[in-house]
Amino acid sequence: MRISLMTTCLVDVMAPDVARATVTVLERLGHEVVFDTRQTCCGQMHTNTGYYTEAAPVVRSFVDTFEPSLDSVDAIVMPSGSCAGCVRDQHQLVARHEGDEELEQRAAAVSAKTYELSELLVDVLKVSDVGAYFPHSVTYHPTCHSMRVLKVGPRPLKLLGAVEGLQMKRLEESDTCCGFGGTFSVKNDATSDAMVTDKAANVVSSGAEYVVAGDASCLMNIGGKLRRTDAAPRAIHLAQILASTREDPFVPAETILGNAS
Repeated sequence: MRISLMTTCLVDVMAPDVARATVTVLERLGHEVVFDTRQTCCGQMHTNTGYYTEAAPVVRSFVDTFEPSLDSVDAIVMPSGSCAGCVRDQHQLVARHEGDEELEQRAAAVSAKTYELSELLVDVLKVSDVGAYFPHSVTYHPTCHSMRVLKVGPRPLKLLGAVEGLQMKRLEESDTCCGFGGTFSVKNDATSDAMVTDKAANVVSSGAEYVVAGDASCLMNIGGKLRRTDAAPRAIHLAQILASTREDPFVPAETILGNAS
């Protein structure tokens, strides 16, 4: 398959290893990955905050970037449940809010080919074992948008369960929010901190070496709290685990996902 990678803003700026890991996994499986350098933001920050009118130009830019390639690519992949959720659940809503029927139709066509990484692997490529090796214990945090908007369900766990050497640890209250929520963590910082404090405590209690999720934003929030409290677990993206092999094991970067010293 020919797959277009949409890195997302946060991955591009804060966690480029996640984008590289996504490409590594897909190319290992024999697929061609292309990257359109015109891509910018999906508009999630605007739409989640209710600024639909302000989001409209961002949505149009996204559609203008990816629509021309729909005939030449089989899928668009985003290593982010929240950004993929924005494209699939909110882009048409924004266009409808602005009364732009043409944009709504174009956004629908783009969203129909857009997938979060675990969706693409399990549902489209029909694989669960990607040849990964990760001899560590991990606990899984199902991020809010991936769970409640995209409804990815057990797909990430199916992928993790096929990783050689990986030991899964149970996370108490796994379905509760980590407190990030984009602008929520800025506008409601005290509440956000209380939420991530609980989440980090549950990660520590799991006994896992790593907390894994499909969203770099949530991992940055959780990982930052873990480091600030000198807790042992580290944050890692699903793509990074899936990219790790015996021949090329994952080495954590110390400047992303809240793991900086």
